[in-house]
Amino acid sequence: MYPLGKQFEVDNTKAVCDKRAIIQGSNYRISVISERVVRLEYSPNGQFLDKPTQLIRKRNIGLPDFSVRQDASILELTTKYFSLTYIKGQPFVGTKVDPMKNLKISLLSKERDRCKDWYVGHPEARNLLGNMVSVDVNIPTSLQKGIYSIDGFASLDDSYSMVIEKDGTLSAPLLNHLDIYVFLYDRDFKQALFDYFRMTGSPALIPRYALGNWWSRNTIYDDDSVNDLIRKFEKKMIPLSVMVFDHDWHIRNVKQNRKLRTGYTFNTDLFKDPKNMIGMFHKRGIRVGLVVNPTGGFFPHEQYYPQASEYLQDKSGGIIQFDPLNPKHIDVMFKMFLHPLEAMGVDFFWNDSTGNMNITNLWSLNHYMYIDSGRNSNKRALILARGSGYAPHRYPVLYGGSSEISWDKLKELPFKYLNAANIGVSWWSHDVGGNHGGIEDGELYLRYLQLSTFGPILRFHGARGRYYKKEPWLWDAKTESIAAEYLRLRHRLIPYLYTEAYNYTKSGTPIIQPFYYNYMWVYDDDLYRNQYYFGSQLLVCPILEPKDPVMNRTIHRFFVPDGVWYDFVTGKKFPGNKKYVSFFKEDDYPVFAHAGSIIPFSNRSDYNNIGLPTDMEIQIFPGVSNTYTLFEDDGITSLYREGYFLKTSIDYNYMRNNYTVIIRSIDGKSGIVPDRRNYKMVFRNTKQAEDVTVFFNADKLSCNTYVDGNDFIVEVRNVPTIGQLTINCKGKDIEIDAVRLINDDLDSILMDLKIDTYLKENIAKIIFGNLSIDKKRISIRKLKKQGLSKEYMKLFLKLLDYIGEF
Repeated sequence: MYPLGKQFEVDNTKAVCDKRAIIQGSNYRISVISERVVRLEYSPNGQFLDKPTQLIRKRNIGLPDFSVRQDASILELTTKYFSLTYIKGQPFVGTKVDPMKNLKISLLSKERDRCKDWYVGHPEARNLLGNMVSVDVNIPTSLQKGIYSIDGFASLDDSYSMVIEKDGTLSAPLLNHLDIYVFLYDRDFKQALFDYFRMTGSPALIPRYALGNWWSRNTIYDDDSVNDLIRKFEKKMIPLSVMVFDHDWHIRNVKQNRKLRTGYTFNTDLFKDPKNMIGMFHKRGIRVGLVVNPTGGFFPHEQYYPQASEYLQDKSGGIIQFDPLNPKHIDVMFKMFLHPLEAMGVDFFWNDSTGNMNITNLWSLNHYMYIDSGRNSNKRALILARGSGYAPHRYPVLYGGSSEISWDKLKELPFKYLNAANIGVSWWSHDVGGNHGGIEDGELYLRYLQLSTFGPILRFHGARGRYYKKEPWLWDAKTESIAAEYLRLRHRLIPYLYTEAYNYTKSGTPIIQPFYYNYMWVYDDDLYRNQYYFGSQLLVCPILEPKDPVMNRTIHRFFVPDGVWYDFVTGKKFPGNKKYVSFFKEDDYPVFAHAGSIIPFSNRSDYNNIGLPTDMEIQIFPGVSNTYTLFEDDGITSLYREGYFLKTSIDYNYMRNNYTVIIRSIDGKSGIVPDRRNYKMVFRNTKQAEDVTVFFNADKLSCNTYVDGNDFIVEVRNVPTIGQLTINCKGKDIEIDAVRLINDDLDSILMDLKIDTYLKENIAKIIFGNLSIDKKRISIRKLKKQGLSKEYMKLFLKLLDYIGEF
């Protein structure tokens, strides 16, 4: 027993299953965890495990409803979701001829075409996977599994997990102990995931600042260059919330290694006063992270090396090799190397241990570093690290790894991160724009950035080299302008993102949910399988292909789900359960809000500040009544667990000629958010109301109303945040029926083409006329005599094909 510290101690009693849910023999134990989950243990020597493991924290999550029938030789166990049959005392593994000879679990599914039987050793070929270390590291298939499967069942083998002792130290797994958890949920995956989180631990609530824009470069920064960097961001009015320093922050040039990848001592040739430098970032509202690689060991040049050498009784005077499974080494890493850096103001660490290391070692580092980072209640835990296989949702944020700068690599990203939801993970991050190699391309850079804007984490990073263009201002004026707008949008979305982050922690609903959860057919369709729900209100259909150079737009196909959806930017209406093709400029991105969506924004002008806004914008899409509960706390500490938060209900009651918004505090404490707020209510696709009344509690308030494009705006200033604000709008046919028409897209394309204006008029008459598609094609070809080039003729014939689809 080694005293690592109280923050690492665990309550072993929670890992013991309810005795009433256990059926046990001399060499087997079967535990019913829930109606959807059963634990199978087989041990020839009769040893069973009642302690937490790398994967499992809790096995008693409530007594499930099940029945048992048994005699001296046969056990039959049944719940609502499955039935289990077992020949008592026999190994769970059957024979090659009959793998279900000794143990079989049947899924009680109503769908006849489903594979219903599971057995130990089942290939589970229809498991949709979900676990990974990073995109640049491969792990065995057994560790890649998620719990989402087309079969409606999945198993997780916990036989080889390290055991967590009461004091937080690790011990080896039991020998010859088979320990498998089988999830049998049919189509009720949401509840299966809920059970999984109750067993493994809830997803962590990350600090609010982690939802803003992250910056990192593999370059040699110093006092002057970091000041210049921050001034550039401020001058361009581009918000920044996190600065992560790559390896050059620490001393690298030592005798043993000229390019050392590990270190804990600031290079004072670069940063004269590191504490002051970190303070400069904090004054500007920017948090600071440092990359570390503990697996490299402790070097003699480190400030606290003598103390570490003495404590670990290493008298060699050389590199002290680091063992992530040795509690003394872990203790030394924290107290003598990481804690002094935190005392300077460092907010978190990037564990850049090589992805090729033993996955248990990687898990150990992530586990201890994450818990230690939140050891005080006044600081919420955070690390950046590769995924470590076992319950990675507990250790955010996950580093996606190093990938080439290319369209091919961009295409791979969404599907990998979507599949992570199958194992309950949302907080993956990738390098915006790609990491290394390839060809820098402004359009590719923007598509990476747009994907990240509507993704869990927006983090820049890039390889060392003069010609990598990560800074927005290194691009042409158009690309810079578009990039800056999306980076501002990301920061404005933080109230929505943080609420969805809380919901993920509280209810286990991933922030990123694959579209194939609701429409399974898209899984094998490259055109639509990358679509995903972004929180509870938005749908994202990523653009992963370059634009057509002639029309200067990306031709993009997407599928809109049931109901009515609106383009997040233009407000155009899209009737649901339908496939569409559209044409997107570089500043456009296909994001949709469902009818009745309520999306809270920050309207702050102090760009780096991600705190609770005094100016709040709330965008509401028409058509359906809805309620959205905004969650707010200090965003930094863990005091929300003690009730120090505020929940604000935003109720939208929709009628075609009369709609009301009620904003009221419903739970939590006063003093958490600003005492008063200015509200900007943006009613999307809505005409100006004839009559608007505003009340706070029983007092009538004045307001400012106006129309901005297709949106109706109501502004109310200086409103108390505790109480009820009511805004009622009346008028005739309030909603603007702006149904998206493909003719609008085609007219926009024609407008931008460099073609003789008279010829454009003739083309328009053909395309928008009443001729059949075939006759339109013939008429377009005849325009060759009027000077229509072969290139443009081919374009318009292609566009006519798209018209023919509708």
